[in-house]
Amino acid sequence: MSLAWRDAIPPATVAALLVGSFVLGHLLAAIARPLLVRVARRSAWEWDDALIGSLAAPAGVLVASRALTAATTWLDLDAAGRRMVERTAMGLTTALVLWAGFRAVDVVVAALGRRPWAADRPATRSLLAIAGRAAKAVFAAMAAIVVLADLGVSVASLIAGLGIGGLALALASQKTVENLFGTLSIGIDQPLREGDFVRAAGFLGTVETIGLRSTRLRTLDRTLVTIPNGQLADQHIEQFSVRDRIRLALTVGLEYRTTADQLRAVLDGLEACLRAHPRLWPDAVVVRLQGFGASSLDIEVMAWFQTSDWSEFQAIRQDVLIGFMRVIEACGTALAFPTQTINLARPAP
Repeated sequence: MSLAWRDAIPPATVAALLVGSFVLGHLLAAIARPLLVRVARRSAWEWDDALIGSLAAPAGVLVASRALTAATTWLDLDAAGRRMVERTAMGLTTALVLWAGFRAVDVVVAALGRRPWAADRPATRSLLAIAGRAAKAVFAAMAAIVVLADLGVSVASLIAGLGIGGLALALASQKTVENLFGTLSIGIDQPLREGDFVRAAGFLGTVETIGLRSTRLRTLDRTLVTIPNGQLADQHIEQFSVRDRIRLALTVGLEYRTTADQLRAVLDGLEACLRAHPRLWPDAVVVRLQGFGASSLDIEVMAWFQTSDWSEFQAIRQDVLIGFMRVIEACGTALAFPTQTINLARPAP
């Protein structure tokens, strides 16, 4: 590559042109941005304002790179040097377009997520997030094809070669394709969404991310579990976030010295304690003598409370159990604990 300078222009001037190209590019982008923002504000949409702000940085660098490419025409380069400059400029342009595409996808997904038809539907917002990741993957694949074409790789021959080795590729990417279809199934059926508390694949936790290949759960121990979407789509998923009430189910054991009148008073008192709670779902309250246990009179208690927050339910359960203790104490009996009675017989004389 020849590095000879043109005789009419000294090297210092050329260097100044190279530096000035970036300054000019950023200056043009800075001038154009407020004009575009002013035009966008006249529209009724909000997404165009966010799009202009998001694309300002990539556009500024893109204009600067094109200005730099134009400035290199003052260099007396041979054919190899010009090809290197052109490929460098094309690669930089591709990277900037990819950067702008990623930012545009984020803006579009955020704008659609604020629409009324999506804001009130968590399933739709989760599907939009998956679609945004898929769009970024498509942008990245297109950028890779462009870069390969710029490097002189025959993309058509590459695609034809992939067709010849398609069987081997299909076998090698079987799990990847399975996970992609699993992601599509999860996005359409919506058995879980980001932020939901679920039991899936034997793990209990909060869904942090639904990706194109896998889903990540944050367990109660604060560990992160990654489950492939192909496997997750075939699992039984227990969804806790959609329940409208939580069930209280327990067995209360009374001592066997409890009389029948005391037992009836305890049954009435426990049911009254439940019905006095403001969050009780009153249509189904069960307080019944269940049977005679090994060391206690067993009372079955089952009720539903109108809350979907587990922390709130824990506080409700605590209040109810303390109320049960007061009722049992007021009735003159007590809670039973495992006991055994051993009868010793004297041997015959």
